[in-house]
Amino acid sequence: MTDLRTSPVNGGDLFSERARQYALENPLQRIHILEAGCGWGTGLDLGDHEREVTGVDRESPELRAYTCERPDLDTWHLGDLRTVPLPPRAFDIVHASYLIERIPHAELVLDRFVAALKPGGLLLVHLRDRDTAFGFLDRTLPRWLRASGRRRLRPGRAPFAERPRRARGAHARVPYPAGELGADAGQAPAREVLTAPEPASSRPVPVVRTSPPAAIYDRVASRSGLRWYCVMRGLVVAEEYTSRQALEALGAGTGLADLLCRLVSAVTRGRLTADHSEVTFVIRKPENRFARVI
Repeated sequence: MTDLRTSPVNGGDLFSERARQYALENPLQRIHILEAGCGWGTGLDLGDHEREVTGVDRESPELRAYTCERPDLDTWHLGDLRTVPLPPRAFDIVHASYLIERIPHAELVLDRFVAALKPGGLLLVHLRDRDTAFGFLDRTLPRWLRASGRRRLRPGRAPFAERPRRARGAHARVPYPAGELGADAGQAPAREVLTAPEPASSRPVPVVRTSPPAAIYDRVASRSGLRWYCVMRGLVVAEEYTSRQALEALGAGTGLADLLCRLVSAVTRGRLTADHSEVTFVIRKPENRFARVI
């Protein structure tokens, strides 16, 4: 079997392309999306397809501040991901990028996501692989020596540039004064906070610039761990790719980080590879709950 290293979709937006394909396969229904990890990152681009987007993430001041500014969310919930409200079989797509490796009890949380997914629905997962040289260094080196390779985009800029929407109901926008945006446990403090009064369309919105959320790396947060999870839960891995985003962000081939990764790989005799840092899965929940992957 060929080991695919890069996404076959131009621009790297594989998940949005698969979400649009799913929407085309179900033309008469509104697509319900669970944005898992809504406090960091960006959503899916479904074009003109009708969708309803629910966000969930851990609770922290900086994640809440970012979530409040996302125009693509219809509603959202922050808190313990083992208890946030997730109706069973309610979502067509669960999008979880850079979430699984940074939460505790990741397998239990994945179980909740799978239970909330409709039969035939898609689970889109992108994570930093703990079983790589980069993953080893990311969880062992001091925080100031680490970097995730993940870029954070300001709300309102691509790929958020869809029709303007705000979260409705109780989750209205809540601006945070500079003193309230401290660091979450195990995370570096916010470096700069720009605040403004409730903005008109011509005024800038508050922007929080922080370091990425710290990763925890449960056992399932790896290529082999997620494969095992899918087999045990009867899920079908439709596509799987590896990438070097974090390594490239650290200056792969030119910097100290790349040298350390290659050293770790050599010491472990290749068990912790330096060839990739992230892994991407497109997973489908079978229509028949008794289906199993052979």
